[in-house]
Amino acid sequence: MAKLKNDTLIRALLRQPTAYTPVWVMRQAGRYLPEYNQTRARAGSFLALAQNPALATEVTLQPLARFPLDAAIVFSDILTVPDAMGLGLTFTEGEGPRFERPLREERAIRNLKVPDPGSELRYVMDTVSEVRKALAGGVPLIGFSGSPYTLACYMVEGGGSSDFRTVKTMLRDRPDLLHHILEVNCRAVTAYLNAQIESGAQVVMVFDTWGGTLSAAGYLEFSLAYMRRVVEGLKREHQGERIPCILFTKGGGAWLEAIAASGCDAVGVDWTLDIGTARARVGERVALQGNLDPQTLLAGPEAVRSGVAAVLASYGTGNGHVFNLGHGIVQQTPPGNVAVLVDAVHELSRRYH
Repeated sequence: MAKLKNDTLIRALLRQPTAYTPVWVMRQAGRYLPEYNQTRARAGSFLALAQNPALATEVTLQPLARFPLDAAIVFSDILTVPDAMGLGLTFTEGEGPRFERPLREERAIRNLKVPDPGSELRYVMDTVSEVRKALAGGVPLIGFSGSPYTLACYMVEGGGSSDFRTVKTMLRDRPDLLHHILEVNCRAVTAYLNAQIESGAQVVMVFDTWGGTLSAAGYLEFSLAYMRRVVEGLKREHQGERIPCILFTKGGGAWLEAIAASGCDAVGVDWTLDIGTARARVGERVALQGNLDPQTLLAGPEAVRSGVAAVLASYGTGNGHVFNLGHGIVQQTPPGNVAVLVDAVHELSRRYH
């Protein structure tokens, strides 16, 4: 494989010197872009888009055609894994994901199998390799998965939830069953991420969207313990290149030190934690990714620039920072504001390196 023309992201994740702070945006290929909406309409549905490698490649590359981002992230969904386990995923417009067969019965839980990424999730691997080819060594490609606990939340609830009462009741009444789901998910996520690495992903990220809804003890037992096992099972090198790994728990600021000690290379931080404070807490152990409030991008360009300046100033001088939002980009974001964000990061961060 050709050497990367722009390896700033990889270097930052490994806490090596960079000329500026690299930037990419969670959900950068998404509904705020008119060209994404056109491709999605052509595909017929979100799921059809995600399962069509040619179209998924097209939307992965769209934000890079518009903005000088420092990474591409493969277009996919965290629920591909439970879908491949046979839970029957559907997306209803305006309602989000639903599973036809949520995990409520002990027999179904005991029968849960790890899907083979090379067959049941072949379409994701094909997308990864197509995108990697299309990038032609320009910027690195990020692969990702949901965390074992976040996937379990959807699998048990049958979709999104405001309070996760079904999964939290199982956690208390039948922790053995939840641990069984998490154990299978852990093996599935590890295999899935390793297959993405073999297909061409140069960085992998685990999205723990719902771990932050747990109690302090619950987070360590049901979320972080399994993410740590995923990290332990990951290929950290491929074809002679180091593959950095990012863990991100939304609402996980209370457990920052424990996440940093998991063996990952970088920790994603949401906007509720000051990034300078986060840096003081983790020291040199890991790189940090984040953490502008995504709602900032709904304001005017000056507010975007000053938001960027504040995050950069808070992180301060030195390496090991990847600029990002504290969560996914909001659908109503004007694309012009993303251009302002990327330019501001590239311009204003140089003084800190």
